[in-house]
Amino acid sequence: MTSNAFGRVDSENNVFVIEAGVERLVGQYPNVSEVDALAYFVRKFQDLEAQVRILEQRLASGVTDAKSLKSAYDHLVSELTEPKAVGNLVALRERLAKTEPAISSAAEKISAEREEANAAALVAKEEIAAKAEALVAKLDNINWKKSAEQMTALFQQWQQLQKEGPKLPKAKTDPIWKRFSQARAKFESGRRAYFATLDSKFKEAKSAKSKLVEAAEALVEKGGDAAMSYRKLQDEWKLAPRAGKAEDALWARFRAAGDAIFAAKKEKDSEQAVEHAANLQLKLELIKEAEKIDVSNLEAAKKAMSDVQARWVRIGHVPKDKVREVEDKLRRVEKAISDAQADAWKRSDPAAKARSSSLVLQLEAAIAELEAELKSAPAAKKKDIQASIDARKSWLDAAIKAVD
Repeated sequence: MTSNAFGRVDSENNVFVIEAGVERLVGQYPNVSEVDALAYFVRKFQDLEAQVRILEQRLASGVTDAKSLKSAYDHLVSELTEPKAVGNLVALRERLAKTEPAISSAAEKISAEREEANAAALVAKEEIAAKAEALVAKLDNINWKKSAEQMTALFQQWQQLQKEGPKLPKAKTDPIWKRFSQARAKFESGRRAYFATLDSKFKEAKSAKSKLVEAAEALVEKGGDAAMSYRKLQDEWKLAPRAGKAEDALWARFRAAGDAIFAAKKEKDSEQAVEHAANLQLKLELIKEAEKIDVSNLEAAKKAMSDVQARWVRIGHVPKDKVREVEDKLRRVEKAISDAQADAWKRSDPAAKARSSSLVLQLEAAIAELEAELKSAPAAKKKDIQASIDARKSWLDAAIKAVD
């Protein structure tokens, strides 16, 4: 018979383990030596002891995977209930029992962390649902592009929580998901309706701006003369709404037509500038000629002025900044002839002569009275009386000339 402190083998190779002084048959290993039969079951014990040691080492190293620790512990408890092994099972069970508090503590910690993570995940999902509902609450005044990006980001956050976050009970997450899902559905419905309306408006705007483009392109053949008409089309373009995706292409055509019109206008203006400069020189020469007209012969003067005016019109336009200057010079000549004609008429008008003759008599009488008064007037008044005499003599000279 072969034995050790924890077991023995009988003559039929039955192997027994001794636990607290009591033997228990753990198996039989026939056709080998007793030593080998006992060694086989000792190795089974060593395997169990190695598993306990590994569990102890994991705990000592700070492993906090409570689930795997508990699984290993429960497995060893089951294995050590009546193991078919020979060794100090009592001591091994005691070692295993010492690991239980640490495993329980880890499990409690993990459970607390799981509860905390679950609560945080619920809060995060509540926030996602609330943000989605907030977006939907302002559909009447919303930036659809920016809001669509925000809604997509919220959905991605939800998916990430589902994938990477803790597994939450459906009873808790389903109501939140329902809120979020309904908000997304309402948002998408509103967005589709908005863009459907927008598409309709874009079509109307496209039609209106296409007509403006066609009108602008039709003006090109008129060249620079169409500049004013094109500017009116520009004002209409500014008032018209945008035409969506067609806006840029339509604007390119509209602007190209305008560029062609204004290029033609610039060329025409350049040609006119040369022509107007030449016209200015001709009119300045004509003014010199007009200024030499002799007004002593009114009939000849009027005929000469008429000829000047006719040639003035035929010459044409001058630069805008010179119009006032040359027109004023011509008007002065015209006024001089007109004034001479008015004076001649006054001199030939019998009624005017009569009025002038009467005035001469009145002035002569007034002067005679003032001169008589001057002789006897005090020195303080003589200066004023003399001034009155001088003034009336001046008027008298003018009146005499009018009568002549």
